[in-house]
Amino acid sequence: MAAFVRLLSFNSSSLCTSLNSLHQNQLLFKNNNKRALSVAADSCLSSDFIVNSRFAINPRKESLQFKIHATITETEQPKWWERNGGPNMVDIHSTQEFLNALSEAGDKLVIVEFYGTWCASCRALFPKLCKTSQEHPEIVFLKVNFDENKPMCKNLNVKVLPYFHFYRGADGQLESFSCSLAKFQKIKDAIQKHNTDRCSIGPVKGVGDVSLETASAPKSKQAESST
Repeated sequence: MAAFVRLLSFNSSSLCTSLNSLHQNQLLFKNNNKRALSVAADSCLSSDFIVNSRFAINPRKESLQFKIHATITETEQPKWWERNGGPNMVDIHSTQEFLNALSEAGDKLVIVEFYGTWCASCRALFPKLCKTSQEHPEIVFLKVNFDENKPMCKNLNVKVLPYFHFYRGADGQLESFSCSLAKFQKIKDAIQKHNTDRCSIGPVKGVGDVSLETASAPKSKQAESST
């Protein structure tokens, strides 16, 4: 009987030890799982941070790219004097081109604008001149850059910008005047006066005191801008 009691006591003690060991193992397993989950979560956060950092939008960089793109786009736009109102508006770069354009116009009314790229009045008036050329496709509009053609402009007595000459076939030069945006009605009145149907009665008279030799003449001083 005493032996049986000792055996039962020993087995109870072993059972308690086993239960305690099992409980400790369960706690250890839970702690390890928590740590594993924590590490995994931290790893995910770190990965997300790295991914987000790589692909995040940098406002400063995007702003810089926008500025560069805007600058390139602005550079590609033509200058105000390079725009044309239509096929009946022609840029003149030399005396020879000027004489050829007047000759080819035949009996059409030709309006010549003398302008400067630096002239504020020329720039203000130009959009309205383009609109007028679109409204009158039967009229030839010639644009003469004063700085590119100073000898010719000097011979044509151009001293103020913008300045206009009106030519027509056998009648030659009809009139000339300076004009600003505020006085644009002068151009409309001249068009109404000279743009009438008529029959040609002879060859073109000419363009005044312009000759091909003027291309090599010394440069004159800058013209004034009309107000």
